[in-house]
Amino acid sequence: MRASRQTDRAAIESAARFIYDARLSGIPCQPVGGLLEPGDIAAAYAVQEVNTQRWIAEGRRLVGRKIGLTSKSVQRNAGIDQPDYGMLFADMEIPSGEVLPGRSMNLPKAEGEIAFMVGADLTLEDITLGELIGRLDYALPAVEIIDTRYIGWDFGIEDTISDNASSGYYALGTRPVSLAHLDLELVGMTVERNGEGVSFGAGAACMGNPLQAVLWLARIMVKLGRPLLAGDLVLSGALGPMVSMRPGDDICIRISGLGSVAVNYGTDSAK
Repeated sequence: MRASRQTDRAAIESAARFIYDARLSGIPCQPVGGLLEPGDIAAAYAVQEVNTQRWIAEGRRLVGRKIGLTSKSVQRNAGIDQPDYGMLFADMEIPSGEVLPGRSMNLPKAEGEIAFMVGADLTLEDITLGELIGRLDYALPAVEIIDTRYIGWDFGIEDTISDNASSGYYALGTRPVSLAHLDLELVGMTVERNGEGVSFGAGAACMGNPLQAVLWLARIMVKLGRPLLAGDLVLSGALGPMVSMRPGDDICIRISGLGSVAVNYGTDSAK
């Protein structure tokens, strides 16, 4: 998808402000894609970057990246041929087993994912899969709570990229696992809601292998001059369908070979 015209800077700044204010106030806004030129993915990332720099200036600590839209069917439906990415901040992490700060959430959904810890800087422009694996420290099971600053979930690719790739919160398992002990293409994933399995998937659902998603991200970040560095965390994308959440729900992600991670959407979290 390519834009026929570029979005002007004033529209980018305006879109970023709508999202920033919605997050700050807790009052959802209309999707901002209508402010951008149709198909202008670069402008959507520029919107995201405006808020990233604003949040860093306010003291939020950047700790990694998240990858979204890793399902080929989702990409086709969105009219794109690659994933998207967003930023992970330290204040987005919730310890496994803890209660989500629901009053700051809008329309949360849970996804089962694999998280990777970067062990050495990923600065090679055309890094290979083998080189990537040698620079990743370990993997963990993860639950990503995606959310939106918009009214409802009916919006396009420019909207989700602008909104930090629909990021919310995340929790990580507590037992790091070496990649040498995993076949990430074949790992199975289950999302349990209140003890019942409601979403199922496998590593292959994430671009054929979650490592392929991380490889894509590593190369993109080098091209942008913002390479992934040692100590960065990467959420590699969903292994199965997302799950809606309501106050009171217990969510548990189980991934074969990696273990489990859980969060609670407490009843006192309702707005």
